Amino acid sequence: MNRNITLRQFRYFVAVAETQSVAAAARMLSIAQSAVTKSILELEATLGERLFERSARGMQLTPDGHRFLASAHKVLSAVAEATRLNRAQPEGLSGTLAVGVTSLVAGYYLSELLSRFQRSCPQVRLQVVEDSPPFLEHLLINGELEVAIMVSNALGEPQALVAETLTRSPNRVWLAANHPLAEVEELSLAQAAAHDVIVLDADRIDDLMRAVWARYQLKPRTLLHTSSLEAVRSLVGVGAGIAVLPDFLYRPWTLDAEHVVARPLRDAVPTVDVGLVWRRGLALKPAAAEFIELAREQAQARARRARA
Repeated sequence: MNRNITLRQFRYFVAVAETQSVAAAARMLSIAQSAVTKSILELEATLGERLFERSARGMQLTPDGHRFLASAHKVLSAVAEATRLNRAQPEGLSGTLAVGVTSLVAGYYLSELLSRFQRSCPQVRLQVVEDSPPFLEHLLINGELEVAIMVSNALGEPQALVAETLTRSPNRVWLAANHPLAEVEELSLAQAAAHDVIVLDADRIDDLMRAVWARYQLKPRTLLHTSSLEAVRSLVGVGAGIAVLPDFLYRPWTLDAEHVVARPLRDAVPTVDVGLVWRRGLALKPAAAEFIELAREQAQARARRARA
């Protein structure tokens, strides 16, 4: 076929690739499953390549699919950058901007934002502080940081801080690819609680999930508490236990991709929100205001890609 690939097809493809499920992608995009399925089939026909392996475990990327995913991310990033160019560039901003970030969030949200800010405000010297959520809150309240990017719906001092959500990430169950539950497309918390759980003790994600288990009156056996995401991936991959973690941490192109799968939850579980945090009542400096605006634009661009 000699059809052009549309941005919508890129976006639908990325949604299916990241959720590994047509049903989950359709929910995320707020469209019918049939529309997602039709788009993927048309895309594969246009490319003349099979992008997914369909099975009871969900939609798994083929080698061609992994290569196309890398290209799709580049295309969508270029579109987002093009929308950025439509906004007037700030002039005359200089000085220093102190930004905080947690280690868990830094690898997934900071690089693109810092790159855009440095292009937009080349005369501003950035100081990035990576630390734990409690210490970042302390620095924000004391005025030593102007803004932070962190999990924003689990703050220890919410009365002293302003939190603005950039993205909401649903939780999914991480399993070994050969785990019996990997054959199920959608899991309940009760099913997950019947197996040993590996807990990621970082960015208060454990606090959020502890409240969820209590609300559903479930008491899973914890095999290990660890602050290492790599340890979680490795232990899940060898079948030592399962984990319940936010979607933004799951990356199917990692070295453990063939060993670890993620399944959506049927139960209502709060999202893990990543957002901007700054001190309540703080008069933001122009550089901080520009940083916040760029972060909002980046979040809006991602949301548009998901809805299109």
